[in-house]
Amino acid sequence: MRKMIMRVAAVVAAVGLCGGLGPVAGGASAAVADGPGGPAADGVRLELPRPTGGFAVGRDTVHLVDRERKDPWVPSADRELMVSLHYPAVPGTGRPAAYTTVDEARALLAERGELGRYVTPEQVAAVRTHSRDGAEPRRGAGPYPLVVLSPGFTLPRSSLTGLAEELASRGYVVASVDHAYEADAAVFPGGRVLPCTACGQVFPDRSLGRVSEGRAKDVAFLLDRLTGPRPAWRHARLIDGRRVGMAGHSIGGASAAAAMAADPRVDAGVNMDGTFFTPLPESGLGGRPFLLMGGDPALLPPDFEDTSWEDAWPRLEGWRRWVTVTGMGHPGFTDWPVLGDQAGYAHPETPLSGTRSQQITRAYVLDFFDRHLKDRPAPRLDGPTAADPEVVFVRR
Repeated sequence: MRKMIMRVAAVVAAVGLCGGLGPVAGGASAAVADGPGGPAADGVRLELPRPTGGFAVGRDTVHLVDRERKDPWVPSADRELMVSLHYPAVPGTGRPAAYTTVDEARALLAERGELGRYVTPEQVAAVRTHSRDGAEPRRGAGPYPLVVLSPGFTLPRSSLTGLAEELASRGYVVASVDHAYEADAAVFPGGRVLPCTACGQVFPDRSLGRVSEGRAKDVAFLLDRLTGPRPAWRHARLIDGRRVGMAGHSIGGASAAAAMAADPRVDAGVNMDGTFFTPLPESGLGGRPFLLMGGDPALLPPDFEDTSWEDAWPRLEGWRRWVTVTGMGHPGFTDWPVLGDQAGYAHPETPLSGTRSQQITRAYVLDFFDRHLKDRPAPRLDGPTAADPEVVFVRR
């Protein structure tokens, strides 16, 4: 039986750079020593891994407001999304894209007190990315498949920037989404730093299925605004609305399945270590492909049981794979472990290096979408390979 952490927000509140599993997942919280030489080794600039594709990467930011749907957590407000769009671009155009804002980083760190021993808000905001704001789109190619990325509960969309840049460098448009009031901090227009209002509503009664169900509606609205007749993005012509995929971390991965179940426009999905709080329908996903990519079960506490992947497997009637990654903990699918390595923080939950964790995540997610959105060979997904000894094929 697969063992996974079910208290998603409690886990990702301590994810990657942000500490270990903490008291909820592991009993007593692990001690955290002072960072060697102060935050981020006295001024070392943190940097995301460079994308491996042949395209330069541009980035735009779009604010979307659904005037026909109220926010599930703040019913007096219309539902809002902040979206980062990464895309193939003309090299050298635009300006360097910031990782996040200082205000957002400060609010995030306020929820993770021990992290301030290793990194400051200014250093988090200054993480070097490999994309450029407002860059000119690459001409003479495309349209490109669209991949939607949904972060883990309490985490902002920036936590999946490395994956977004990799996909864009390989010929995808990538829409990374901040779902309002579901991150510890997310900056919205007008200088608003929205807190995780949802956290106080879903944990007392364990109604986390509300998150994935709401995100499925968010994705449908997003696709309407990106691929519909009056698109909200100025470069929407780059998107091939006939080829759409979705991937997410933690409850964002569960939301990929929920979005597919609700919207036939989503052609393929990836769940990176997320419990299915919303069970898959008995009818499945209409034969569409799905990848379950989990962390190392051996790293999980013995008292946590989760059968949601077992329950979902028979309903995935199309192409499917279930893999785990030895040595990778729950945060390994995000940017945080690789940045944590640079900051001098030895993450207790993820013994596999941050660099290797991100290499594996990028490679398998990219191959999955190449296979199912571009009809390209992806032998890495056929079974175990000596090149990736950490990857275990549980079922296929």
